[in-house]
Amino acid sequence: MKLRPLIAALLATFGLSQSAFAIEAPARFKSEYARCEKVVLEQHPGKIVKVELKRENGRPVFEFDVEGSDKTWDVECDARSGKITEVEQEVVSADSPVFKEKARISLEEAKAIALKKYPGTIVETEFEIEADGSASYEFDIARKNGKEMKVEVDATSGKIVEANRELWQSGKE
Repeated sequence: MKLRPLIAALLATFGLSQSAFAIEAPARFKSEYARCEKVVLEQHPGKIVKVELKRENGRPVFEFDVEGSDKTWDVECDARSGKITEVEQEVVSADSPVFKEKARISLEEAKAIALKKYPGTIVETEFEIEADGSASYEFDIARKNGKEMKVEVDATSGKIVEANRELWQSGKE
């Protein structure tokens, strides 16, 4: 009997996520994941609660959500080079003072902008403070073709600053 499916079933029964255990990367990217995980945790110690694999400019990139002792970080690592390419602080909501101070575009306006360009259903929303201090909304949009897009809208200008196809995700939504 395989232990992992049994553990997953038990966790689901009690409403817990598998993120309490090591997140398993797709088989094709196991060594790249391990290298990125090490680099990310060296720079941002904490608990990895979610990992996404997306394609940025034709390259595979892991995005780790790391709950640190006082902040939650979104840390991107290029799967091929093992180098960190972006670090953002995640905040709880658009009402967080640091986010609200920068935002000129409402959540509803940002959603409309993202969905106009990438029609579908928003399945996740994150509120982020970029490395330069600017604020952005990040949406995961499930498309009708079954693919998922990760779309980032600048909270000050309303411009789409990033849009990438998400290939895989593990951990808490």
